[in-house]
Amino acid sequence: MPLLVDPALPQGTLRDAAQPRLATNDGLVLRPWKGSDAAMVQTAFACPDIQRWHVRRLDTLEEASEWAGQWADRWDTETAASWAVVDGDDQPLGQVGLRNISLAEGSAGLSYWVTPEARGQAIAARSVDALSAWAFGLIGFNRLNIQHSTANTASCRVAERTGYKHEGTLRQAIKHTDGWHDWHVHGRLYTDT
Repeated sequence: MPLLVDPALPQGTLRDAAQPRLATNDGLVLRPWKGSDAAMVQTAFACPDIQRWHVRRLDTLEEASEWAGQWADRWDTETAASWAVVDGDDQPLGQVGLRNISLAEGSAGLSYWVTPEARGQAIAARSVDALSAWAFGLIGFNRLNIQHSTANTASCRVAERTGYKHEGTLRQAIKHTDGWHDWHVHGRLYTDT
């Protein structure tokens, strides 16, 4: 059955190139995850806030290594991507990524977290800005979304600070350990940049 519209982005848009290193304007680097990041990932997921909003924990170094290692396959299947946000010494401070990538629609959701020690430096916002610029400018995505529990005010501030407009609230759209949460939807279009 023929489609009546062409996909916004062709298959191979991501997998036909290596996952890039991206730099912010002020010294942070977004790079693919490495096996040596596993200990940091395990420590990050021990944080109650990261567990609360990302609804998982990593109990062993092996689980953390699997988490860090999954992203190469997800890049190759063009379904998701994740970058370690690192400082000038290549020490991970957090994560930023694309989830639910749809090449046909030219869209994806953003996710991010920052380690407790690195908070208060706008690392999430700086990383979202860098990833958004790459996704819109070099790749050609049409739309990126940020979705978060309405109780996650820090995530809401990141979305607003980075130009993701609040578009609405989905009722009981995500389940956390304390039950169902309403979900804010923020969006940014290629034409917004």
